[in-house]
Amino acid sequence: MRILEGQKVTKHFGGLAAVNSVDFAVDQGEVVGLIGPNGAGKTTLFNLISGAFPTTGGEIRYKGQKITGLKPHQICKKGLARTFQSAKLFAGMTVFENALAASLFGTKRDISVPDAEKEAMELLEFVELSAVAPMLAKDLPIAHRKRLEVARALATKPELLIFDEVMAGLNPTELAQAMELITRIREKGMTIFMIEHVMKAIMNICDRIIVLHHGGKIAEGTPEEIATSQTVVEVYLGE
Repeated sequence: MRILEGQKVTKHFGGLAAVNSVDFAVDQGEVVGLIGPNGAGKTTLFNLISGAFPTTGGEIRYKGQKITGLKPHQICKKGLARTFQSAKLFAGMTVFENALAASLFGTKRDISVPDAEKEAMELLEFVELSAVAPMLAKDLPIAHRKRLEVARALATKPELLIFDEVMAGLNPTELAQAMELITRIREKGMTIFMIEHVMKAIMNICDRIIVLHHGGKIAEGTPEEIATSQTVVEVYLGE
């Protein structure tokens, strides 16, 4: 079943077409990667999907319903959650309070504070942050900040998770841990749409990959097809 679909999605900033008539689709249970050079329009596309930017043209549908024009909180409460390249945490709140806020306010459901507290701690355990739950978010190292963003996204009870470079800036050990976390999330049946520059992660985790360049889609296929595409090699992957 198709969970997310975009047709001729376009975003102009003045005379610049940051995203230019892009068609895309994500099926339920699928892990789809979005790659391309810096400035290709990847994060802009995610900002359009999540409602952070209004589209200039085209239409985006989630579970068959048009979400173009909705506010980010409205889209989140429909079951589509995202993370950011640079973690957007409540810096002055604790790790636990960050997860709790998402559990309490990130969905349409009514949940009691004790239930939300239990859920928040379970999610921190899932992303292996329960030991630092009392710490202020601003004091976390980058790898932990990214894990906390994942926990907050999961707390909104999404059916589709959008990850924007969740592995950027990580060392090899942290990278392996992040890949393992995404694999565990996928095993829960979650659908994932992810931007990532770490090719090892993209090639090993994703079922399908979409490639953007200068705001347009230049290729789409399995990891094997993308890795051997002459166009993608010339534009992005190199020799």
